[in-house]
Amino acid sequence: MGQNLNKRRLEYIQKHKLLAIEEMKTYKIPASIKLAQAALESADGTSVLAVKANNHFGIKCHREWDGPTVYHDDDQKNECFRKYKSVEESYRDHSLFLSERQRYRKLFSLPIYDYKAWAYGLKDAGYATNPRYPELLIKIIEDYQLYIIDQEALGSLVVSEKRLKYHENRIKYVIAVAGDTWESIAEEFDTKVEYLLKYNEHNYTYALQPGDIVFLQPKRCRARKVKTYTVKPEDDMYKISQQFGIKLKYLYKRNHMKAGEQPKPGDVLYLRGYKKND
Repeated sequence: MGQNLNKRRLEYIQKHKLLAIEEMKTYKIPASIKLAQAALESADGTSVLAVKANNHFGIKCHREWDGPTVYHDDDQKNECFRKYKSVEESYRDHSLFLSERQRYRKLFSLPIYDYKAWAYGLKDAGYATNPRYPELLIKIIEDYQLYIIDQEALGSLVVSEKRLKYHENRIKYVIAVAGDTWESIAEEFDTKVEYLLKYNEHNYTYALQPGDIVFLQPKRCRARKVKTYTVKPEDDMYKISQQFGIKLKYLYKRNHMKAGEQPKPGDVLYLRGYKKND
């Protein structure tokens, strides 16, 4: 590593290195790419968006965003950007932004260690308008030897592939077995208990039971393939939301039901679209 590197950038990389590694393990996005993007987009954490909104990747609102927002001049004046509670939330949303959008899907067929291919792939997919975006990322990665962080992450990437499953709604999950706890699953899959609780819409007092579905990524707002479901006697809204990988609030919303309300056996619930009012 050279002698004339930016001290502020070095500090930023050191501060967020473990966070980038954690995201790489969970979402298979190179830590080098994530750190280079964050450093570039946020001016090493000092940009207006980073300071006021914890937005380290310059991600704009887009139609699906229903969280807090902030307005800032970018390609156009007064554009809408996402606002986060923490830097960690910004890093996680960047992972979701790339992994859930069709336009970035080709990135995940690239070798995870090929940061150059990822840099050019991001530009080809339209992440940034600057024609030199790939070269800027590659320079940061090579100047600060961020590829070494990728190597560290890959060396410690231990995931039980036999346990890991892929839901038809494109969500990673495991089936709890006897002895599993929120802590043990979080440790096994290199994530945090707070994320698991959020993804599975539980609080910490709930003790995992054998056979429980435990999502390792957020549930979706609708089912991918199934439009409706007929409620069985043993069903409740939470069980159905886990079965189909749909967030509870959207399951209630699609069926014009109040939070906490339960369906009756034989009721038809909408998993895509919206139920017509009687």
